[in-house]
Amino acid sequence: MKSTNITMVDYGASNIRSAQKAFEAVGAAVELTADPDVVLGARKLVLPGVGAFGAGMNALRERGLDSAVTTAAARGIPLLGICLGMQFLFEESDEMGTHWGLGLVPGHVTRFNFAGEEDLNGTYKVPHMGWNQIEHDQSHPLLKDVPSGSHTYFVHSYYCVPANKEDVVAVTQYGRPFTSIVSRGNVHGIQFHPEKSQKRGLQLIKNYLEMD
Repeated sequence: MKSTNITMVDYGASNIRSAQKAFEAVGAAVELTADPDVVLGARKLVLPGVGAFGAGMNALRERGLDSAVTTAAARGIPLLGICLGMQFLFEESDEMGTHWGLGLVPGHVTRFNFAGEEDLNGTYKVPHMGWNQIEHDQSHPLLKDVPSGSHTYFVHSYYCVPANKEDVVAVTQYGRPFTSIVSRGNVHGIQFHPEKSQKRGLQLIKNYLEMD
């Protein structure tokens, strides 16, 4: 019997079905919705996403989902952003201009850029794509039974720069360390794709379902 209800914010993201199946695989009952009122009544929220920051935020705003998500988070409803969904949690992104995010986590989103660094440029391609390790101190409940050094699957050209180091839960090395998991109160984000990260990704999803 499925015991955990998840509301997944549907604003047209192309990866929403694969994210839905991953949550269902570990026992969640997933409701897809583009209705702000349903978002406000959620027990737990998931905000998936792939693509461009500005276009994604515009899609959220056109549906009134941006304010619904921020209001729900302010009420203490748990929220998990995945990939682009993690980037939405921040204040702004410089992807193809300056675009405002949800402002739930202080900081910004910027592009990998190794130009002018001879030891890095040419070695590290953009986008960062494929398997890479996440490093953490194992103290956060999202990472229960996910050892530091676990490999997860990434596809992204932009990365998050939290303003407060205490919001950083895990980092990944790609030329330099970047934040791969963030957490601030009831708001959490993961840069990699848990639905493509096999055992470790499913464990992380399970951990989110079990968190209070």
